[in-house]
Amino acid sequence: MDSIINFLFNDYIIQVATITGINIIMVLGLNLITGVTGQLSLGHAAFMSIGAYSSSIISIKLGAPFIVSLIAGTGFGALFGALLGVPILRLRGDYLAIATLGFGEIVRVVILNTPYLGGALGIYGIPPSTNLAITAFFVVFAIFFMYRLEKSRHGLAIRSIREDEIAAEMMGVNISKYKVLSFTIGSAFAGLGGALYAHFLSYINPIDFGFMKSIEQLCMLVLGGMGSITGAVFGSIVLSTVPEILRFASEYRMVTYGIVLILMMVFRPQGLFGKIKVNV
Repeated sequence: MDSIINFLFNDYIIQVATITGINIIMVLGLNLITGVTGQLSLGHAAFMSIGAYSSSIISIKLGAPFIVSLIAGTGFGALFGALLGVPILRLRGDYLAIATLGFGEIVRVVILNTPYLGGALGIYGIPPSTNLAITAFFVVFAIFFMYRLEKSRHGLAIRSIREDEIAAEMMGVNISKYKVLSFTIGSAFAGLGGALYAHFLSYINPIDFGFMKSIEQLCMLVLGGMGSITGAVFGSIVLSTVPEILRFASEYRMVTYGIVLILMMVFRPQGLFGKIKVNV
């Protein structure tokens, strides 16, 4: 019994569990944008970086409490999500994916060349306020919020956009409003995840929020199943923990990671829990 308790409260296990929880929060946001609304986004890491940097700056420069930093990170993520959502309203499929990819690169390059944000060296000394209990609280909140949203009248309107945008508009659904709303909420959760991430590691730099981070989050969503809250959670847990489990075979773990994703795309393209195929 003692050995089990020691294993569960091992620092390494707690660190992996906390990072997994942060990934769940961000992938749930991506699921709302891509899985529920049908807008393929390849720039989700950009909103994570906005949340991480804004909360870090407010904590270090202004000495704000942790909760204020989290609110600021979430708010800035939502603000930039809304600002991006408006000009890309008419874009779909691969055009939308390229636009969000471009936004992600713009954010990364701006951070990289801004001395106030630490440039390539990043930001050190962020108060380590995030722990497993706080992360677990926000995971439960995110799941509950997304479940209630999807079951609400607004959630049904958002789903109708994914199924058939023209038919939804003919039925009186305000397409522009709900697309921007989806981007805003999804980006807010990415900003929250970024703020939790920054206050967990105490150090961030632009490399943490590159293109591959967005792809990693998309892979989690695709593996679990797009449009499914259960799938988003399951995919995040699997792809956050499997690379750690395969550390004993570190030379081959990314190969194994890739093989798993290829097999998923071939035999179950809708993901383990999803009903929607990836549509680029």
